[in-house]
Amino acid sequence: MQEQTTKTSAVGKPGAQKSGASPCDGQDPPVRRRKLFYIPGYDPMPPRRYRELYRTEGARQAEISGYQLSLSPRSERPQAAAATPGFGWQVTAQIEGCKVHTDVDVLIWSDIVQGSMAPSIAQTYWQMLRTAWIYISTGTLRRLMWLRKGPVIAALYPVGMLLLQLVLACLLAVTIARLGQGAVAWLGLSAGWAAAAAAVVFWALGLIAAAALMRWFRRQDGRLFAYYLMHDYAHSAALRGAYAPELGQRIAQFAGEVAVALSDPSYDEVLVVGHSSGAYIGVSVLADVQRSGLAGRHATLGFLSLGQVVPMVSFLPEAHRLRRDLHDLSGRGDLCWVDVTAPGDGCAFALCDPVAVSGVAPATKRWPLVISAAFTQTLSPERWAALRWRFFRLHFQYLCAFDQPGDYDYFQITGGPRTLESRYRNRNPSRSRIDVTASKYTSLGD
Repeated sequence: MQEQTTKTSAVGKPGAQKSGASPCDGQDPPVRRRKLFYIPGYDPMPPRRYRELYRTEGARQAEISGYQLSLSPRSERPQAAAATPGFGWQVTAQIEGCKVHTDVDVLIWSDIVQGSMAPSIAQTYWQMLRTAWIYISTGTLRRLMWLRKGPVIAALYPVGMLLLQLVLACLLAVTIARLGQGAVAWLGLSAGWAAAAAAVVFWALGLIAAAALMRWFRRQDGRLFAYYLMHDYAHSAALRGAYAPELGQRIAQFAGEVAVALSDPSYDEVLVVGHSSGAYIGVSVLADVQRSGLAGRHATLGFLSLGQVVPMVSFLPEAHRLRRDLHDLSGRGDLCWVDVTAPGDGCAFALCDPVAVSGVAPATKRWPLVISAAFTQTLSPERWAALRWRFFRLHFQYLCAFDQPGDYDYFQITGGPRTLESRYRNRNPSRSRIDVTASKYTSLGD
């Protein structure tokens, strides 16, 4: 059934838009109609959360920056156009004197995520041991720490939290058993079959209480994120960097949808946005599209990777497919790839060129353009102070409004009249980017 969304509109303050020639009057033809594909990260939640985030944050950014933005339900797509159930909406914007329509589709893989989060508590602890062994024994963890300690600490957090929960549960079991044994001794039953039976009973009660505490911890994971993050890293490392068959099939389906949009003459730009784990999925999707020869047939093609965690996968020994896709995509001249991260985001590999650090840059490397969202400059001091320790919220800031936006404005990029290429054509990469090889494994496979 078609999802319904309430139409919203935000009109900014007159004259608040940046000065400069409008693309409607400039040399570059403006985007009148755009197709936007959004690839979420490792997220089991329904995709409607991204529509609501776009609606609320888009309205806020429009008020700050002085343009108009509204959302409405999308038109139903032909069944042949979507290999998987889809979700999306339409955006109508009046920016820089131009009216632009954007059709948004969320490329859904949350069902795969949900399936990977099914393991029991005991299975999760086995995943923890196996994942830690893979990252440590292959030397990947040490190499990742050369780049950024923030995301590595984020990766170690679920290990520490799960171990703490296990220790507390064990202490509870031991405490109950010893209290029971003390009570038995106080009653003068410290020997014989009665004492043995009592010890068994109290140890059983202790283990039952420990199991109940472990289940309680898991129910609290919406606040603790230990199981969620553990499943995330275990899913990435399960095949030592290789894609699971179901994810490989989904990537091929996504590539088919992007190719269909590129062949649609009604679109001026096809823009793929990948956030977090969705960034490396986007790399493989677009590499498939490029190999099909459909890129740029009618529309221009752009790729915006946000808060990427590519090295968490590309540094693993069997990530041949991803490394090959990074290599191939980075040398293409028929797309524009901009990678946006921020040092304030402790969950991303901030300002790390994902191609260069993976050791797969070709001699003809053109992409990505690595730039910073510069949270300390683009957020007001009050907002930065409120968010700086909310690590998971900051990881989503790329999809939100900025108090003092620089040249990165998610809603102008996805709803405005400039293509990604024209917007960043004269932009230099961040001077503090990391672009040296750090991966131990650089093979592209066969």
